[in-house]
Amino acid sequence: MSDPSLFAHEGSADDSPDAALGEGEVYARVAVERAIEGEAGEGLLYRGEGLRVGDRVEAPLGRGNKTAGGIVVAVGGAELLAGFDPRRVKAAAGTGRGSLRPALVELARWISSYYVTPLGTVLATMTPAAVKAGTGRRTRVCVEPTELPAPAPRRPGDEPPARAGGTGGGGHGSGPPACAGGSLEGGLTPSVRAALEKIRALPASAFPVEARELARLVEAPNAGPINKLVAAGYLREVEVRTVRAPEAFWESRRVEAAQSRVVEPTVAQSAAIGGIGGSLGSFGVHLLRGVTGSGKTEVYLRVIERALEAGRTALVLVPEISLTPQTAGRFIDRFADHGVAVLHSGLTASTRHKQWAAAASGDARVVVGVRSAVFAPLPGLGVIIVDEEHDSSYKQDQAPRYHGRDVAIKRSQIEGCPVVLGSATPSLESWHNAWKGRYRLWELPERVGGGAMPRVQIVDLGAERRLRRSLDGRDPHVLDAIGPTLERAIDTTVRAGGQVILLQNRRGYAGYVACPDSTCGWRLECTECDATMVVHRAGARRGYVRCHHCLAQQLRPEVCPACGKRLIDLSVGTQRVEEELERRFGTTLGLIAGETMARVDSDTMGNARAYFDVLERFGRGELRLLLGTQMIAKGLDYPGVRLVGVINADTALGLADFRAGERTFQLVSQVAGRAGRGAETGVVIVQTFAPEEPALTRAASHDAVGFARMELETRVRAGLPPATRMARVVVRDEDLDKATDLAERIVVALKQSAGEGVWVDGPWPCAIARVAGRHRIGIDVVAPDAGRLRTTLTAARAAGLLTSDRQVAVDVDPVALL
Repeated sequence: MSDPSLFAHEGSADDSPDAALGEGEVYARVAVERAIEGEAGEGLLYRGEGLRVGDRVEAPLGRGNKTAGGIVVAVGGAELLAGFDPRRVKAAAGTGRGSLRPALVELARWISSYYVTPLGTVLATMTPAAVKAGTGRRTRVCVEPTELPAPAPRRPGDEPPARAGGTGGGGHGSGPPACAGGSLEGGLTPSVRAALEKIRALPASAFPVEARELARLVEAPNAGPINKLVAAGYLREVEVRTVRAPEAFWESRRVEAAQSRVVEPTVAQSAAIGGIGGSLGSFGVHLLRGVTGSGKTEVYLRVIERALEAGRTALVLVPEISLTPQTAGRFIDRFADHGVAVLHSGLTASTRHKQWAAAASGDARVVVGVRSAVFAPLPGLGVIIVDEEHDSSYKQDQAPRYHGRDVAIKRSQIEGCPVVLGSATPSLESWHNAWKGRYRLWELPERVGGGAMPRVQIVDLGAERRLRRSLDGRDPHVLDAIGPTLERAIDTTVRAGGQVILLQNRRGYAGYVACPDSTCGWRLECTECDATMVVHRAGARRGYVRCHHCLAQQLRPEVCPACGKRLIDLSVGTQRVEEELERRFGTTLGLIAGETMARVDSDTMGNARAYFDVLERFGRGELRLLLGTQMIAKGLDYPGVRLVGVINADTALGLADFRAGERTFQLVSQVAGRAGRGAETGVVIVQTFAPEEPALTRAASHDAVGFARMELETRVRAGLPPATRMARVVVRDEDLDKATDLAERIVVALKQSAGEGVWVDGPWPCAIARVAGRHRIGIDVVAPDAGRLRTTLTAARAAGLLTSDRQVAVDVDPVALL
C-alpha cells in the first residue's frame, strides 16, 4: 500500500472522528474537480451513506480537511476499500445542487480516457459554475392542497419542493382533519369556504403557489382566507427552490411569421424525417447533407416532434456564431408548450442557472445551445441534433479538448438514441464515415420552393489591380479591398433595393505594420509572441496595434526603427473595409457605418445582445449592408440579400494546416448560401489571388461531393485524417531548453509504446513558436485507427508525461495545427 500521507482523503487513526467504523458501511469514490492523474484521479475514497453516482459533494482533503467540490463516480461496500484501513476514511457531504445523471458520469469517463484529461477536470467542465454556486437560487414558501399525491422520487439535478416544518396541521404532509369534508368545513366563514371551493377547482399544475398569488387566482381580497386554510389543515406550506433571473433578452423575441410557419415537407425532407424518426429508441448516426436553404431545420423540428410525442426530450447543438434569434426562435416558437431552454455564452450567471435547472427538472424538454450544452442534464433523451457539424467552434481549445460533435455521438450511444449531424458542407470525417457505411446519409439536394442556388463569380485580384489602375490611374502596387467588379455589384444591388453581405475573415484595420523598403524588411512583431501585431483604429486617433494571441497592445509606431522610413499598413481587416465602403458609397448610396451598414466582428459585438440587435435591424431592412468575419457566414436567412461578396478568399489558404483547403471551401460555400433566398436570384463575388484553387472553383459550382472526394483522396495518399487518426502534443515553457528536454522525453515514451503503423513526428517548434512568452514545441502522433492511437497515448500518460496541464497540452483529433 502507498504511503498514507500521499492520499488527500486520509486522516490520523487517532484524531479522525470516523475512527470506529462497523461492518456494512457504504463507500463512495469521489472525483475531485482538480487535475489529479493516476489512481487518485479515478476517485478518492469517502464514506458514502446516502450518496449516489452523480451526486455533487464537498469532500475534505488532507489533514487540514480543506474541502473541494467533486462528483461521486462509484458507490459500493468494502470492496472499494481494496485493503485500505476503514478508520481513515472520511465522510463527504452532498451539496444538493449541480448533480449529474449517471449517463453523464459515464460520458465523463470516456472523455477523460479518449482526450487524455484527468477525470476531475472533465467533470468540472460539465456543470456551469453558476449551477455549482447556486447563483440566483432562492427558496419561496408556497402552499398546496393536502390532498395532492406524494411527489415523484427526486432525479439527479432536480430542485424538488422541500416541506416546511412546524406550520399548521399539514406542515409535514398530513392530510386535512378527518372531518374536512364534513362538520369542520361547515365551521369555515363564508369567504374562506368560497376560497376553498375555488381552490379545489384549480388544476394540480397550479400548485405549489405563493399564498398571495393563490389569493389572486381565487379572487380573494387578500391572503387572509389562504392563511386560515393553512391553519385548518386544508392547505400545507412547502418550500420551493427556484432560480431567480431576469428575463433573457431572447425570451421576448419572436421570429418572423415567414420563418416560423409550418410548411409541407418536400419529398427529400419526408424521406429523411421518416428514416430518422423511425430510428428513435435506438442508437445510430445520421448525416443530413442539404444545400443552403434546403430545409434542414424543418427536418430537425419534425424529428424532435416525434421524440416529444414518444415522451422523450431533445438536445440541439449549434455553433456559437449560428445561434441567432432566427435559429433559437424557430425552436422556441414550435415547442413553446414543451418548454425550451437556451444555453450560450451570452447569458448572465443567474439566467444560465435558470435554464440549466429547467432542463434538469423536465420543465424544458428541448435544449438549444452551443458546444457545452452537450452536457445538458436532460432526462429521457430521445434525439440529439448537431447543426453545422463541420464547424471548428465545436472543438474546445483548452482541457478537456473535446469535440462537441464527437461527444454528442458518444452521448447518443450511451443514452440509446439517434444523433443527427447536419451541414451543407460536412466535414471530411463525416463524409468518410458515411461512405464507409458507419453513418446513414440523407441528402437534400435542392432549395425549398425550387429556388435557384446563387451564381458565383470568382474574380482575380491581380486582374482587378490592373483594371483599377486603368480606371483611376493608381499605383498598381496599391490594392483597395474592393475591386471594380465588386464595387459595381454593390452599387447595382443597393440601388435596386437589395441587401449586401460582405465577408472579410480578418478583424482589425490591417494585418501588420512593415517598412516599405524591401531591403530593410522590418515589421512589427509582438515582444511576447512570434506573431505580428494587428493594426486597430480608434476614432480619429492614429491607432494602436494588438497581438491577437496574448492581447498585448501599444500605440502604432510612425517610423521604422531600423531605417527611419515611414511605416505602412499591410493586409486588409474589417475596419479598413468599413472605412473604404463609407468613402466609396457614403455619398452615392448613403452607406454610413452604424446607420445603414454595420460591422460584425468580435471588436464591435461585445455581447450576444449587440449581435442580435444588429441582425434584427438587418432583418427589418434598416441596415442595407452587413460586413463581418465568419460570424455572418452561417445561420442567417434573409430574403433581401441579393449580393454576397468575399473580400479575400485566400485568408486561410496560406496557413500551415492540411485542413486549409477544406476550411476555405466550407467558409465560401456557407457565406455564398446567404444569397438568393428570396424571389430574386442571388449573386456571389469571390475575390482571390488564386482563381484556379480547387477549393474555390468547387465552391463556385456548389460541388460539395466532388470537393470531398477529391480532398479525401489527397488525405489518403498523404496518410492524414480522416484516413488516419492524429493527436498533437504541445510542450510549453518560458525556458526553451526545458521545453525541448521534456518534449524529447515524451517522444521517447511515445515511440516505445507505439504499435504497428503508428508514426511519431517531432519534436519541433510549432508554426507559432512562442505565445505569451512561452516557447511551444510540437509533437504529432499519427495512427491507423483510434485504438492504436489511444494505446500509444495511454502508455505515455501512465508514465506521468502527458499531464494535460499548463505545461503539456494534449489535443486528440486536432482541428488546428498552429
